Amino acid sequence: MAHYLPPAIMRFFQPRPPCVAKKPITKRKMPDYMGVSQFVHRFNNDSPIPEKKETPGEIKAKRMKKNEEASKVRMETQIAKWEPKEESSDKTSDAYKTLFVARLAYDVTDADLKDEFEYYGTITKVHIVQDRKNKSRGYGFVEFESSRDLKEAYNDADGRKIVGRRILVDVERGRTVKNWKPRRLGGGLGGTRIGGDGENQKFSGREPPRSGSGSASSSSSSSSSSSRSSRSDRDRGRTSDRSRRSGGDDRSRRSGSDRERRSDRERRR
Repeated sequence: MAHYLPPAIMRFFQPRPPCVAKKPITKRKMPDYMGVSQFVHRFNNDSPIPEKKETPGEIKAKRMKKNEEASKVRMETQIAKWEPKEESSDKTSDAYKTLFVARLAYDVTDADLKDEFEYYGTITKVHIVQDRKNKSRGYGFVEFESSRDLKEAYNDADGRKIVGRRILVDVERGRTVKNWKPRRLGGGLGGTRIGGDGENQKFSGREPPRSGSGSASSSSSSSSSSSRSSRSDRDRGRTSDRSRRSGGDDRSRRSGSDRERRSDRERRR
């Protein structure tokens, strides 16, 4: 039957050609191992010793040390130039009647700060510190006419919210405390930028919240609740005073409009 198949199909069934016999591979014998003493005279002994390069860690440490020295020198020059008792138009006249207000919102103005602290007494001057671009730096000073009003504001206004942000209140220490330095010169009393999350202060206000067990916790909770209630009452009093003022203005306007209407009616008659 196979001889009936076409030649193209028969080629698939033909045997392959025989394999060609190759000569076996003979391994070449390699020379034995020997030393390099016979080639020492070819080396140049006067070649320079390569310089040791600094590692990335050493470069970083060197740069950090240089920056620390530069910042130290810059800090010393700024401390030498800082004169808190020097007369200036921006400073208040009496340091012992001046209140330091920190952690202010950057959109708070002098008028807003004066409006908030006029509740405690008559204010002589309000100044919010600004940078070179005339933008608020987040803190300012309020000078009262009486030291009694200053004490009341110092004890009550700490932790109060102004424009949705809790403020910190303290006395002015630059002109009242000897050898006092601000935060930018390595001093200050702030604890929000000490180190890691476990060291930084996370509560708002001048003093940390009280904590304890038993009677201590109950007393602290009662004192905190009483202080909150007193603050809320004072806030309500302030809002009621403002509403009364606005209401009085509205009443005066309404009475004036009523008088005009009556006079118009009489003229028409």
